[in-house]
Amino acid sequence: MQKSNSPLSSLNELGQSFWIDYIDRDLLETGQLNNMIEQDGLSGLTSNPSIFEKVISTTNNYDIDLKKAAAKNPSGSPQEWFEEVAIRDIRQAADTLKNVYETTNMQDGYVSLEVSPLIARDTKTTIEEARRLWSRVGRNNLMIKVPATEEGFPAIEQLISESINVNVTLIFSLEQYKKTAQSYIKGLSKVPAPNQVASVASFFVSRVDTKVDALLEKINKNTSKQLEGKTAIANARNAYKLFYDFFESPDFLKLKQKGAQAQRLLWGSTSTKNPNYSDTLYIDQLIGTSTVNTIPPATVDAFRDHGQATITLDKNSSANDNTISGLTALGINLEQVCAELLEEGLTAFSDSYIGLLEAVSTKGSE
Repeated sequence: MQKSNSPLSSLNELGQSFWIDYIDRDLLETGQLNNMIEQDGLSGLTSNPSIFEKVISTTNNYDIDLKKAAAKNPSGSPQEWFEEVAIRDIRQAADTLKNVYETTNMQDGYVSLEVSPLIARDTKTTIEEARRLWSRVGRNNLMIKVPATEEGFPAIEQLISESINVNVTLIFSLEQYKKTAQSYIKGLSKVPAPNQVASVASFFVSRVDTKVDALLEKINKNTSKQLEGKTAIANARNAYKLFYDFFESPDFLKLKQKGAQAQRLLWGSTSTKNPNYSDTLYIDQLIGTSTVNTIPPATVDAFRDHGQATITLDKNSSANDNTISGLTALGINLEQVCAELLEEGLTAFSDSYIGLLEAVSTKGSE
């Protein structure tokens, strides 16, 4: 099938991979995922507890399978019942994307599954759960999602050293990103065949603007108004500068000679929360080579309709610096904001996971 003329299909030509931030039985079984691969250049899929909670709680797409899982394992926990149906979807998505994985030489074609957010502060259990999920899914184009916490970094290093693909999630700050890249490179240095493992660093975007804009509104100065809606883009673009520092460094170039891939930045949380901003803001302004944008369905539709596919990540370097220095001058500590966002993100995903298990328990027992 011929690719469409949508801006989505142009992202690959500009060096950016388009992944969808969503999973649902309908997406897999109606042929929609296949159509997006063929028409829009879709090359990956991510999931998280909030996505699974929403589709299991608000649709009946999983009701029959959850009842079957409970009947098959009546003494099992809701987590076990959930995994039974979720892993089926993850495997099916991975199989659908297998051709992308092979034709891109393992750069794309990945499906992400997250370890329980309830263990985000436990290094040992995170490693054990990641190994278990990796083995259970049994697909080389799986990525295990691990949060970028202090306890997560040694887990990331260990998993990479075992050739387990990792999607490092909930990155908000430059300091988190530095530790993420360092963990990946350290892990890679222990792998006999570094060309057989891949990772992405999921740098979250829109939530930064939501939190900073609320602080700017309280300050109520002309300067603060001018900074609204600019922090997230500036923060992400500064991370992109660091990406080149890490992956053009002598430490990584030695690994690259053995076929190692750079750990690409993946833009996460790219739906626009403020109705006064463009609904494609966090796509339009973050297009550049060696990146991924994982996009939720509504934003996919918006960008397909009226997005602008052109390189933007290499622009406005001085404007980015002015934005960050402007925040500092107003007394806003971006690192502190990002630390709070990490805690809020962990709490939100944990709450979603608990809600998910409650919905699974109810539906499995009906």
